[in-house]
Amino acid sequence: MADLRIYNVVILGLGFLFIFTAFTTCGNIEQTIVKGLDNDTFTGSGYHSLGIIYGIFSFSNLLAPTVVAIIGPQFTMFFSGILYSGYVAVFITPSTWSFYFTSVLIGIGAAMLWTAQGHFLVENSDASTINRNTGMFWALLQCSMLFGNLYIYFDWNGRTEISDRSRKTIFIGLLVTSVLGTLSFLALRKTLPTEEEMHNEEEGQPLLSPRLELSFYSGVYGTCIGATTEFGAAAKGLIGISGIVVGIGEIVGGGVFGLVCKNNRFRRTSVVFLGMVVHFVAFYLIYLNIPDDAPVVLKTSTLNKPYLTPSISIALLCSFLLGLGDSCFNTQLYSILGRVYAEQSAPAFAIFKFIQSIFAAVTFFYSGYLLLTWQLLIMVILGFTGTLCFFMVERIQNFSVDLQQEY
Repeated sequence: MADLRIYNVVILGLGFLFIFTAFTTCGNIEQTIVKGLDNDTFTGSGYHSLGIIYGIFSFSNLLAPTVVAIIGPQFTMFFSGILYSGYVAVFITPSTWSFYFTSVLIGIGAAMLWTAQGHFLVENSDASTINRNTGMFWALLQCSMLFGNLYIYFDWNGRTEISDRSRKTIFIGLLVTSVLGTLSFLALRKTLPTEEEMHNEEEGQPLLSPRLELSFYSGVYGTCIGATTEFGAAAKGLIGISGIVVGIGEIVGGGVFGLVCKNNRFRRTSVVFLGMVVHFVAFYLIYLNIPDDAPVVLKTSTLNKPYLTPSISIALLCSFLLGLGDSCFNTQLYSILGRVYAEQSAPAFAIFKFIQSIFAAVTFFYSGYLLLTWQLLIMVILGFTGTLCFFMVERIQNFSVDLQQEY
C-alpha cells in the first residue's frame, strides 16, 4: 500500500510537471508575446487574460468540491488538463475571442484541478507522510519552471522581436507537453484507506493567504525584465532564464522544507517566517534594480531609471529569492491544510484556492497600470498580513491539541 501511494504521488507530480511546463511558460511569456503580435485585429492583453483566469478560478472553487465528489479526483484532473491544453493551443493561431474564451475555461479547469489535487494528495498520505509527499509533489511541480523557460532562453536570446514561426513552434511543443501531462492522470491508481489516517484536528479555522507573489513571479516579473532597456538584446532571453531560476528556488525550497524538515509546528512557523523575510529582501532589491515603469510599458522599453544600474545578476538573484520564498509558504500551507482538514480536504483546498485566486486576479488586472513601486508595496503589506494569519491558525491548532490531550 505504501509503495502504491508513493507511486501515485510521483505520477501526480509528473502530470503537473508536464501540464505546468506548458502553462507556466505560457504565463511567463504571454504578455511579451501579445505585445509583439503582428496582428492589428488582436486586442487582447496577457495581464487581462491571467486576471480572468484567476477571477473565474476563485468563484469556480465554490463548485469544485462537488465535482470532485461526483466524478472523483482522477477524472476531474484529466478533464481539467484538457482545458489547460486548449488554452495553450490558442497561441498557435491567436484571436481575441478564443483567447478570452479559453481564459474562462481554464479558470474553471484550474479550480477543479487544484481541488482534486489537494484531495488526492491527502488521500494518499497519512500523518507521518504528508510533509514528505507535499515536498515530493512540490519539487516535481516546480521542475516545470525549468524546461520551457530553458527553450525560451536559447530561442529568444539576442532577439528584439518574436516571429510568428518562433511563436508557433514554441506553443506546438507546449501543447504536446500539456497533453502528455493530461494523459498521465489516467495512470493513477485507487488506494484503500488504512488504519493510520490523519484525523481532523480542528474545523472552521481561518486561513487567509493573499498570495500576490504568485501573480508577480509567474506573469509580471519576467515581463519587467524583458522590458528593461539596460539589458539590451539579452532582455527577451532573460525572461526564460528568470523563470528557470525561480524554478530552482522553488525546487530547493520544496526539497529542504518539504522533505528534510520534520513535521512539527515550530519548524512550520519558522519556515513561513523565513519565506516572508526572503520575499521582502527580493522586493527591496527589485525596487532598486528594475525601472519603475517596467510593468506598464507596451510597445517600447523602459524610460525610467532605477536607483541602481540594472544588473542581470541582481535580477536573477531576485528570481531565485522569489521562488525560494514561495516554496516556503506553499509547502507549509499544504502541510497544515492536509493535517487540519484531513477529513474535509476537498472543501478546505477549494476555500484556500478561492482566496488565493481572488487576490491573484486583482493583481493581474492592476499589473498593467500600477508602477512597480506600488505593486511591491502592496505585496509587502499583504505578505505580512498573510504570515500573521498563518501564525493564528498554528496557535489555534496548538490550543486545540492541548485541550484534546487534557481531556
